[in-house]
Amino acid sequence: MIPALVVSLAFFLLPMAKLVWLSFAKQHGISYWYILTKPMYLSSLWSTFWLSTVVTLASLIIATIVGLFLTRHDFKGKSILVAMLSFPLVFPGVVIGFFVIMLAGRQGLLAELSLALTDERWTLAYSISGLFIGYLYFSIPRVVLTVMGAAEKLDDNLIEAGRSLGANRWQLLRDVTLPALTPGLISSGSICFATSMGAFGTAFTLATNLNVLPMTIYTEFTLNANFAMAAALSLILGFITWVCLTIARRQGGSSLGMGG
Repeated sequence: MIPALVVSLAFFLLPMAKLVWLSFAKQHGISYWYILTKPMYLSSLWSTFWLSTVVTLASLIIATIVGLFLTRHDFKGKSILVAMLSFPLVFPGVVIGFFVIMLAGRQGLLAELSLALTDERWTLAYSISGLFIGYLYFSIPRVVLTVMGAAEKLDDNLIEAGRSLGANRWQLLRDVTLPALTPGLISSGSICFATSMGAFGTAFTLATNLNVLPMTIYTEFTLNANFAMAAALSLILGFITWVCLTIARRQGGSSLGMGG
């Protein structure tokens, strides 16, 4: 147990204790009051939460459709396509932000296409929409791979039994497939949410008009030297993510138990 205790103390307990001390020591905890009352901090908190929620839901919907299709259909080049789906997992957030700029920036593909069609440049990269695209880019592969793994273990006899009872495709999806996939969807969805809440590299690359929590923490820490506020924001971000992960883990365990 000694190595585990040393690692926990060095990389978790001491940094957390330092953050708590910073958030209370310098301003006696008033930073938390500012976060809940000042529009700048409150807006940053809510926009980050809702962006992460929308990214998670969109990732689950898209990845479930793609994952089920790839599991149930064989075609030439499928293995290459599945391998390509994992590429976004190896790129850092800065590179993903650069991809978004190349797609929807001022000199990106969307801007050049819209300029040719309408004589106007359409840009999404430097807004919350661009950040949504970037987060979606690295969230979908996580869910797709999870869905494919769960779908491959799905008992085909259950689907055949449903068909023999007269269930149509949508009823089979609702009553057989999705309940079997629910633990994996909850697990991968919680990871998507946690990653989106704390993602910094992509937001930093696109941070022209973005007010999300990682950027707010960076600004308070580096530009304003407001260490108490940066520590308080970090603790709130971590607490929200921890609560969501805990709920997802319990719900995933319950779903798995019900499925068994």
